[in-house]
Amino acid sequence: MTTARERARDELTAEILASARRQLAEVGPAALSLRAVARDIGKVSSAVYRYVASRDDLLTALIVACYDELGAAVEAADRPEESPRDRWRAACAAIRDWSAAHPHEYALLYGSPVPGYSAPRDTVGPATRPTAVLVRIVVEDRLARPRDGSGARTDLYEPVRAFVRETSGEASAAVLDDDLVERTLSAWITVFGAVSFDRFGHLVGVTADTDRYFDRVVEDLANRLELSGTEVSASSATR
Repeated sequence: MTTARERARDELTAEILASARRQLAEVGPAALSLRAVARDIGKVSSAVYRYVASRDDLLTALIVACYDELGAAVEAADRPEESPRDRWRAACAAIRDWSAAHPHEYALLYGSPVPGYSAPRDTVGPATRPTAVLVRIVVEDRLARPRDGSGARTDLYEPVRAFVRETSGEASAAVLDDDLVERTLSAWITVFGAVSFDRFGHLVGVTADTDRYFDRVVEDLANRLELSGTEVSASSATR
């Protein structure tokens, strides 16, 4: 059972983060100010500094909260009872939908680095949540359809296997030969690249229908990953 002091701390922390997100939209991450947050929530600066010691600490708390929010959205979209291909489509759509609903937060996570700020290790775990969903879909599909023999496994991708081993177990890491790792990494990078190009305006003049374009990208990646489930032809892929 939480105490009144703990509840008050949680409430003030939530107020601080909410104010920081408003600043994010108004002035951008580089101009975040604890003094401005204090004015916004009607507190003296010293009260806010007891909860967040510096601008960098505020940025870190904001980044962690946003990664966790995105991760939760992607996790909620993934329904293990559905086919791997449908799960893949849903997870990719959740990433894009969250970016559209939270453009400033997405830019904080995947846009230009904030000058003078270096993200600490605290951000790594939350940052992997959406990625872990995409990898889990691929790995679980491969586990359900074992193949004879195995491809090459070099130490080049041992960090990936270590991550999967830690999050999903030894059996999941065992199916990741170099070829599957490379295709999965390429798919992960392409999903976020397509979302970022759309979000930051780089598809202007490229396609008249970014929704349809994204769906075609997602479907093509599912094909490259050889995900099981009903395929949708490129000409009819649409959300």
